[in-house]
Amino acid sequence: MEHVNWLSVVLATLIPMIIGFIYYNPKVIGTAWMNSLGITEEDIKNNQGNMAVTFGVSLVMSFFLTFFLINFNNSPGQEGEFDTFGHGAFHGFFLAVVVALPVLITNGLFEMKNWKNLIINAVYWIIAMALMGGILDAMNHWPNAYPS
Repeated sequence: MEHVNWLSVVLATLIPMIIGFIYYNPKVIGTAWMNSLGITEEDIKNNQGNMAVTFGVSLVMSFFLTFFLINFNNSPGQEGEFDTFGHGAFHGFFLAVVVALPVLITNGLFEMKNWKNLIINAVYWIIAMALMGGILDAMNHWPNAYPS
């Protein structure tokens, strides 16, 4: 991580939040997600807890994920033809499937969540991590991105 495009780190860290605002919106998947949990919009409004802590911890966790992804995408042998959005997106997708999904599904099963909820959350993380990986790989390998 000698030369890091810090804008890419900031963008990748924000991706789960941005995608979450869109994906979990009631006009997209939010209504199905709430139904899978047996809750309503009113329940969410009445039980928000400390949103500053929720968003703050979420951003820190997203940064940890970004830090791992940038190191994974920029490991030895990842130069040249592999410096693309698509290649980084594949890395994010792959890690979502082999790391995030086993954790999500296992926890969800022990929490007695239904499969609809598990699939909704799994697809969210596949999308978010693919976009994170794509941004990190593309923005850290632009031609002339590093000073000589």
